[in-house]
Amino acid sequence: MAKKEEKPDTIKQLFEYAGNYRYLTIASWVLATISAFVALVPFYFIWRLIKEVLRVAPDYGNAQNLSVYGWSAVAFAIGAMLIYIGALMCSHLSAFRIQANMRSKLMRHILTLPLGFMDEEGSGKVRKIVNESSAATETYIAHQLPDKCVATATPVGLVLLLLVFDWRLGLLCLIPVVIAFVVMSCMMGDNMKKKMAEYQNALEEMSSEAVEYVRGIPVVKTFGQSVFTFKRFRDSISRYSKFCISYTKRCRRPMIGFEIAINSVFAFMTCAAVLVTRNGVVDEKFVVNFIFYVIFTPIISTTFTKIMFMSENDMLVKDSLQRINELLNIEPLKKSDINNAGVKDYSVELKNVTYRYAGASKDALSNLSLTVPSGKMAALIGPSGGGKSTTAALIDRFFDVTEGSILIGGVDIRDIPKEELNKMIAYVFQDNKLLKMSIK
Repeated sequence: MAKKEEKPDTIKQLFEYAGNYRYLTIASWVLATISAFVALVPFYFIWRLIKEVLRVAPDYGNAQNLSVYGWSAVAFAIGAMLIYIGALMCSHLSAFRIQANMRSKLMRHILTLPLGFMDEEGSGKVRKIVNESSAATETYIAHQLPDKCVATATPVGLVLLLLVFDWRLGLLCLIPVVIAFVVMSCMMGDNMKKKMAEYQNALEEMSSEAVEYVRGIPVVKTFGQSVFTFKRFRDSISRYSKFCISYTKRCRRPMIGFEIAINSVFAFMTCAAVLVTRNGVVDEKFVVNFIFYVIFTPIISTTFTKIMFMSENDMLVKDSLQRINELLNIEPLKKSDINNAGVKDYSVELKNVTYRYAGASKDALSNLSLTVPSGKMAALIGPSGGGKSTTAALIDRFFDVTEGSILIGGVDIRDIPKEELNKMIAYVFQDNKLLKMSIK
């Protein structure tokens, strides 16, 4: 039986970019967890306040410590908020550092890749990975991880409070929670991960095609072509639209079931109240606890809704990291260790050159050999798709040949340092490349 490939841990990968800032992330988890427990303390004082009011009713003037209970609840609520703000400050500092380091590493790596890489992958796709995938990790560290700690700690405190005051009502409140959790588990899973990856792929494709469409507008204006000639862009939008609609419809029933289950706590509590008071006897302690649970239980639906979206966010950041790693795993051009390549002239020779683009079913060039002597001029003529641009790109070393070799002045271009090779070749691109900077 083949051993299942272990996927790298998300937090471990993010910490590789964090350096010493990882300790701020850990501090944010601790503070967020503390704030979650502190935020539940006001409900205890609310319970004490309700109990006091019902004890003295209808002589409310005899109530004692109402102001103490009220201000104590306010104080703990403010304290929880301040602790959580501290957690967010720590997480944001760490998140910004991680995002900056991630983007720096990506850009440094992209600079080492073949020049043809950008045309092959599409600048829109690369831009989305560098900007949006790294931004997803920043949002995850800055907001979602502290929220995840709160959403994890809160149910623990909830269960304790639900069972301490009245274990019967507490168990009734947990029934819809369990149902909602089962529905949520069915909705989230391997299928959801696949759909999240498909969603990101559709976004990447649409982003890349949008960039190519905008770049092609001058051609449309020059030759009077219809915008519908950009069929790939239109089709990418159509595919994205169909995917979103079908996926939304697929999640419709599970989402309805989750919302009904998590918000049906009051139905269970109402049934309990009817059963307890069916003989006309009302227990004062039960009334206090019932009123408290009516105030307290809305936190359950809020917390589990957060947990559901957390699962989706986890999948999103894992998919973003996978795309970042795929970009970082692309092999850079091999550097030459030879300081003086010994180029004797500017002759160009191709020896049995074969090249196939990534994902292509056949070779763009196959066993091509030619020689252009130094000082002579040569023109490559042929039909569209015949390999003219590919040949030029290989001589420029925009890509490395799949088989064979290319020599300038009798030296393999793979043995010529990139800086020296760039000095030998003048580029006239067939595509416009506009940069946001002065001509100088």
